[in-house]
Amino acid sequence: MDAEQLKRLERKETAHIADILTQFNTKNADLLVFDSFHTDNLWHDLWLAIFGILDDESLSSLHVQCLNTVRILTRDEFSLQTHYIEQELGTLLYLARINGSASSDSDDDGTLPQLTLSDGEADVIAESLKCICNLVYQSADCRRQCLRQHSLDAIVKRLNSATSCATRYPSTLEYYDMKLLFLLTALEPTARTRLQIDLNGLTYMTNWLDDKLTESATAAVTDEQLNIICELLKVMFTVTSAPDKSPNEYEIQSLHLTGVLRELLLRFGNLSTERERAVVTHAINLLTNISGSCLSELLVKCSNAETGTENEAVGANAKCCAVCFEKRNVRSLAVLLDYLRGGLAQQESEASSHELLSPVLTVLVKCARSNRTMRHYLRKEILPPLKDVSKRPEVGNELRNHLCRFLTLPAMILRDLSAELLFVLCKEDVGRMIKYTGYGNAAGLFAKRGVLDCRRIEGTDYSSDSEDSDTEEYKQQQQSFNPVLGCVEQPKRNPLEGMSEEQKEYEALQLVNLLEQLRKDGIVQPALIDKDGKPQPLEHILQLQEELPQQQFEQKRKT
Repeated sequence: MDAEQLKRLERKETAHIADILTQFNTKNADLLVFDSFHTDNLWHDLWLAIFGILDDESLSSLHVQCLNTVRILTRDEFSLQTHYIEQELGTLLYLARINGSASSDSDDDGTLPQLTLSDGEADVIAESLKCICNLVYQSADCRRQCLRQHSLDAIVKRLNSATSCATRYPSTLEYYDMKLLFLLTALEPTARTRLQIDLNGLTYMTNWLDDKLTESATAAVTDEQLNIICELLKVMFTVTSAPDKSPNEYEIQSLHLTGVLRELLLRFGNLSTERERAVVTHAINLLTNISGSCLSELLVKCSNAETGTENEAVGANAKCCAVCFEKRNVRSLAVLLDYLRGGLAQQESEASSHELLSPVLTVLVKCARSNRTMRHYLRKEILPPLKDVSKRPEVGNELRNHLCRFLTLPAMILRDLSAELLFVLCKEDVGRMIKYTGYGNAAGLFAKRGVLDCRRIEGTDYSSDSEDSDTEEYKQQQQSFNPVLGCVEQPKRNPLEGMSEEQKEYEALQLVNLLEQLRKDGIVQPALIDKDGKPQPLEHILQLQEELPQQQFEQKRKT
């Protein structure tokens, strides 16, 4: 922009403003580097000229173009940090109708009056919200000013009015309201506290989400609406990350929220589009913040649970009983497992980050720990009764195979979550865990839990009425089952066959010397299992021989 164009903007020459701004906005639509604007104070002069137009209500027809220009200028973090922009942010909050005066203009019941917005007014509000989002992301001072001017209050009241009145704001405004709310709560801890405690925002947002799901039951959901739901779920995630309410009050809210999230999983659980998958992703992230005691709300009683058996119910309500387990509709858990399978397939094909799977594994661990029916269903799907034990547990494409491979990953979060889930599904029974995963894969978990000696964990609270999981096929091969590998090991030739006693003794000494050399070089660290069931490093490899009789005695005593 040359000096003459800037002068015309400062003089508010209406005949030229539209052309100048159109040319500037088109040329700089994707601009991210503003070095050329830092010379001759161009950025600041243009900023003041644009806000001079925005402050003039007689030029309201040009406000959308002016706000487009402001949105471009707000990408320059350096200029925002070096200039005082409190007055200009106040103008944007006023145009977006989320400043203090907008909050004070509410009805007596505390909700904003429902005004029918023209297309031009909606465009001005939307563009103003975009600019504010950029400023809030770039500047802590702007975030604090938004809180001082009660922007949170205005957005929550607008959200409340959207759920209580028939007249709605355009979906574009809903989206950018949620976007701004997310940025404020994610970047400003005091905003999270105020939204949750003072404004009871979690209740409003839960009701709003429930309302959206009710609407979607009778009409097709657009990508625009799905984007709004994603933004709302992100806000709720930040608010619930560190709950400040009393445990009882928060649990009541969480029960309601979990029920709504269950309906959301049922509604979009087919994962037919990328947007639906994104909604389920954010719902799972939010479930990680819900206490385990509330996750039972993911289950609903089957409609035929009181009148007949599951087989009888199939004919009466096929949709319900297609996912009926122990007289409960477990469709939401089936969605979580389908999501996990999809994530595993994507991970193998695209080598995506392991941490992308950690939220769904966290939710599954919570579910398995908190509810007996959930644990039984997850065990049926992840750890079905063994039939073919000819392959190692980590070989294959079933959920059990994937989780067993994770047990030896260097990625600690995914490794620990997978081990925790498998162990809980095995009722924290070491012998059962060995059967499904092999001692070698589970050794890290056993060392961490202090059960390397296969002792039973005390204090576990699991039902004892589960059926015998050993199939006939497994029982026939059980004698050949190698518990270290977790599979039937094919017979091998004895390497000592044909050797004399002197040769055997020589080879044994050679093995001891090699192990001792590895220990001295720091490559391996031999250890014994101490009384706490944890590994204890050895000073010399021959200590293994000294402790062998005692270990053999202890093993016989346990069996």
